[in-house]
Amino acid sequence: MAAPKSCALWSYCGRGWSQAMRGGQLLGLRSFWPGTPLSARLSSQEKSATETHFGFEIVPEEEKGGKVYQVFESVAKKYDVMNDMMSLGIHRVWRDLLLWKMRPLPGTQLLDVAGGTGDIAFRFLNYVQSHHQSKQKRQLRAQQNLSWEEIAKKYQNEEDSLGGSRVVVCDINKEMLKVGKQKALAEGYRAGLAWVLGDAEELPFDDDKFDIYTIAFGIRNVTHIDQALQEAHQVLKPGGQFLCLEFSQVNNPLISRLYDLYSFQVIPVLGEVIAGDWKSYQYLVESIQRFPSQEEFKEMIEDAGFHKVTYESLTSGIVAIHSGFKL
Repeated sequence: MAAPKSCALWSYCGRGWSQAMRGGQLLGLRSFWPGTPLSARLSSQEKSATETHFGFEIVPEEEKGGKVYQVFESVAKKYDVMNDMMSLGIHRVWRDLLLWKMRPLPGTQLLDVAGGTGDIAFRFLNYVQSHHQSKQKRQLRAQQNLSWEEIAKKYQNEEDSLGGSRVVVCDINKEMLKVGKQKALAEGYRAGLAWVLGDAEELPFDDDKFDIYTIAFGIRNVTHIDQALQEAHQVLKPGGQFLCLEFSQVNNPLISRLYDLYSFQVIPVLGEVIAGDWKSYQYLVESIQRFPSQEEFKEMIEDAGFHKVTYESLTSGIVAIHSGFKL
């Protein structure tokens, strides 16, 4: 099991069953300080085990998870509206590009972590359904000996409109999952979709279970990014793909200054006006600033065991898509 201490409730839309998962041993963290004395390593390890950052604030590690939970609990209902306001709608294009990078095949099993509102999951379902239906039509048109009535009947009798593809949305925040489920019902997403309450650092899934792992704008909020990456590696099948969409480092000095000005002077004000929450959006801005550069994050992905790791910067480096594969 990837992190069998976790307990999660499975709720498969349109299938009407649930399963509780529980288990045993927690995976350890990797810590390497080559070339330093043992005493220095122990001192550094002790410090890193007790303190971390929450935006620009230094907090005890055991407190960060709760603080991040409160942030997303607070912003959940206005999450989509604020994303549109903060990015002027460009975040939708970024997510579309992530799907284009993914290009899932029929039968793909996707795990979307920190995906509570369902933005990636819904795009995935639309993509695989569209491609599966196109494939069906081509096959039926090739059968010239069938009448149109027989073709229509055969098409209607197709039980799985997704070609065996499935997506599991895993999020640690109940409010974010609640918003996602409400959107799914309102927009008619039922088949092939599951919602799981779970921690990116302790995923409640078996090893070698998924073909693709995605996390969009979520990994910077994890306390131990290295552990979340190791968990991603474990739950992927051999040959599986890791995809991360995240804010990154803007290299152009002029764009960087304008971006910082907008981030610190405008976004928290929008948070106060639209969501009534200045502090949460101030944290989100600060968390972007604290996230590693593209190259640094690429090295972290490689350290977790992924191969052929690449990244593609979008919108002058404001965000990047990182990709890697499990051997």
